[in-house]
Amino acid sequence: MPFASNSGVRIYWRRDGKPSFPALVLGNSLGTDMSVWEPAMPRLLRHFQVIRFDMRGHGASDAPRADYLMDDLADDLATVVEAANIAHFDYCGVSMGGMVGIAYAQRRAPRLGHLVLSNTAVSFPEGAWAARIEQVRQGGMAAIADTVLERFFTADFRQRASVVFERARESLLSQDSHGYIGCCAAIRDMRLAQGLRLIDAPTLVITGCDDVSTPPSRGEEIAAAIPDARIAVLPGAHIPMVERPLAWSDAVMDFLVPTGNISEAHRYDIGLARRREVLGSAYVDARLAARTSFTEDFQALITQLAWGKLWTSTRLDDLTRRVTVLAMTAAMGRWEEFDLHIAAALRAGVEVPVLQEVLTMVSVYAGVPAANTGFARTSKLIAQAEADSRKISNL
Repeated sequence: MPFASNSGVRIYWRRDGKPSFPALVLGNSLGTDMSVWEPAMPRLLRHFQVIRFDMRGHGASDAPRADYLMDDLADDLATVVEAANIAHFDYCGVSMGGMVGIAYAQRRAPRLGHLVLSNTAVSFPEGAWAARIEQVRQGGMAAIADTVLERFFTADFRQRASVVFERARESLLSQDSHGYIGCCAAIRDMRLAQGLRLIDAPTLVITGCDDVSTPPSRGEEIAAAIPDARIAVLPGAHIPMVERPLAWSDAVMDFLVPTGNISEAHRYDIGLARRREVLGSAYVDARLAARTSFTEDFQALITQLAWGKLWTSTRLDDLTRRVTVLAMTAAMGRWEEFDLHIAAALRAGVEVPVLQEVLTMVSVYAGVPAANTGFARTSKLIAQAEADSRKISNL
């Protein structure tokens, strides 16, 4: 495991994604660990190398038996950035992670680029944290679990009792009670409000309509105090990257990776690169070579729209998008496109059982004849792919 050490306190961190991508550092909330980001990770990794760390007292990081200071937690963040050897990064923190981001940004650290503060606050009613600390001292994490989860998520989300919700519950219950208390003390004693005006990083503040822990008014106060800060109000409660990962990541992507002003020429270049990535350069080169004055504008339109807009969107992962295209082309009998995307899926490593499942669904929702043709054509393409693989292995 990679650990960074801050004055003898070990902070667990990990890096995911392509090293060539811009760095995004994520800081978790009180009562969670780095797994809180999992629902949003597939999309984030399409744009960033992601560095996550467990706040001290949480997850695999050390949990000293002491009251912590917000400066301690900001120092932990600085230590992780140093250990990851990143010269420049954007930071996103949720709840306590947002407070840590505020404390760090007030130092005007030169490595910090953009700042995303999700569902956070800079002050709380007097006595709130003393009561929470006493509850945990008396009864451990189980004593507060139900109350905290009610604040984390809306009633609708909790009632669905999804695997994601159960994972959040298990994560909360597994936190070290001494570490949790130490972080509660850091929040109790923090003094961040006066320093908000010192933050010069471009900042997005995210709030939740149903967030009772840090209501939208708290986020509005922060956004009003930080020069030129933007605010996004989302549906959901306190942990939106778990409950509303698409809405939350939409807001983050719009801020960190804006795409609204892309020119048609740039959109074409992006689309052409994506088209090559999905379908293969040989096929794309052949299609480009076959262009005529009659088809040229249409080919440009397809590259800009289908590939430069739809296939570059990260709202759906590639497997979902491939499956959708295969089901639609089979249902409509567009067999040339179906063959093209089956072959591309096989080259990309999509497993054969996935293709079986898609075609079985086609049989139910679009008819047995369509599925029958799809199975026959796919069988031939699988055989061809296996033959090509044997040729390569025999070279």
